[in-house]
Parts: sequence; structure tokens; C-alpha cells
Amino acid sequence: MSSSERSLTSADFPVHWPVTTRWTDNDMFGHLNNAVYYELFDTAINGWINTTCDIDPLTVPWLGVVAESGCRYFAELRFPATLFVGVAVTRLGNSSVTYRLGLWQDAAAGKADAPAAAVGHWVHVYVDRVGRRPVPVPEVIRSLLEKARVE
Repeated sequence: MSSSERSLTSADFPVHWPVTTRWTDNDMFGHLNNAVYYELFDTAINGWINTTCDIDPLTVPWLGVVAESGCRYFAELRFPATLFVGVAVTRLGNSSVTYRLGLWQDAAAGKADAPAAAVGHWVHVYVDRVGRRPVPVPEVIRSLLEKARVE
């Protein structure tokens, strides 16, 4: 991740997915534990795909497994809060997709220039459910991902 990611705003993300914090998300320092950011990213990506594509992840013959992830933290977040995750697709390969993700307080949703509290990346590789070998990104998902593609 580059220092330019600090300047990303919500306008740089085609998808905004709402998430809420939970009481158990705060750690002993009174802010969201770093691992919670990954849970929120995972919730946003899979919530967006499964809901928009009407997919039941328990019955499809393929899985999107995480091959890589990372996050840079710029501001503290804490419970209680309504947040939103910005989702953008930066690379779409044959069997994999790379996402850029941002996390904001919901109050920043109307401010296109509001900086993200955190920026992350996430790589999903699609695999056969049984053999766990790579398969092409399913067409129903690929067409959705194309709509969120950015340079």
C-alpha cells in the first residue's frame, strides 16, 4: 500500500456497504481491535456479492477464499458506531479478484472528501468447493465486479 492511499476518499469507491460495530469489537484500549477491521471488510465484500447476486454461499459449487489481505489504520473507530465500507475492484483475473477497501464513520458518507479511517486490500481466489483448485470467477460475480472496477 502506498502513502497515496491516505488521500483516498469515499468518492474513490463505487460501492458503499453499511456495517455496525458491536460491544465486543472494542478492545481494552477503548477502540476497535485491529482484527475487527478485517471482519468488517469480509462482511462488506461477501454481503455485497451474496445479496446483489442472490447467492447462497452454502450451496454454490465454488468458494471465494482469501489469499492475501492487509490494512493501514489512520484513525480510531469505536463502538457504538455505524460505519460504511467502500469497495473497489483494482484487479480482476481469471480466478482471482483484488479489492481496495476503505472504512468510514457513517457521518462521512455525505462528504466525498472525508479521509478513510482505514484502507485495506483483499484478494479472493475462487476455488472448487470439493477439490479446492482454482476455477474461473463465476460469471454472475464477474459481471458485478466489473461494475466496481477502478484504475
